[in-house]
Amino acid sequence: MPALRIDGYVIVSADGMLANAARVMPDELKFEADKQFFTAALDHADLIVHGRNSYEDQPNSPRRKRIILTGMIDAIAPDASNPKATLWNPAGASFEDACDFAGVNSGTAAIIGGPVVFGMFMDRYDTFWLSRAARVRLPEGEPCFPGVPERSPEQVLAAHGLTPGTIQILDAADEVSVTPWRRAGQRSR
Repeated sequence: MPALRIDGYVIVSADGMLANAARVMPDELKFEADKQFFTAALDHADLIVHGRNSYEDQPNSPRRKRIILTGMIDAIAPDASNPKATLWNPAGASFEDACDFAGVNSGTAAIIGGPVVFGMFMDRYDTFWLSRAARVRLPEGEPCFPGVPERSPEQVLAAHGLTPGTIQILDAADEVSVTPWRRAGQRSR
């Protein structure tokens, strides 16, 4: 098993959505302070993990090693369009096998979505960084995790053994904050 730290990152609306009804992250959910927080975190990660519809689109994105979840292959394959990316079908191979193929067996894996991907790692997160935009609502949007909106994102994280740390205010004027949700025994970062 890789000695990887597993950290998750998402910004959600007040109603727990990460995208609008068209499954697109709207401008209303994009804040410079959160972008800076997210960018700094990914710049320190050794591996980025996401689904085929999620992407961070940052200046350093092409330099980052990544695993992209897809059902278009049987197990694991190189991504012909990105030499730093590995395609992974969880139905055909383990996460550890995908990490081995990507050449990353230690450090930090940053899980950046979407909802199915977040759900796959719920019992493995060391820390999940939940950013919240308290003034934004996305009716009929795409929930951040399986089980939302029936439960709040916080209730989902708590149900998987994570406990909240100190809330950090990222943007007071727009009421944007981030809370680290940690598994028992994890050190602060």
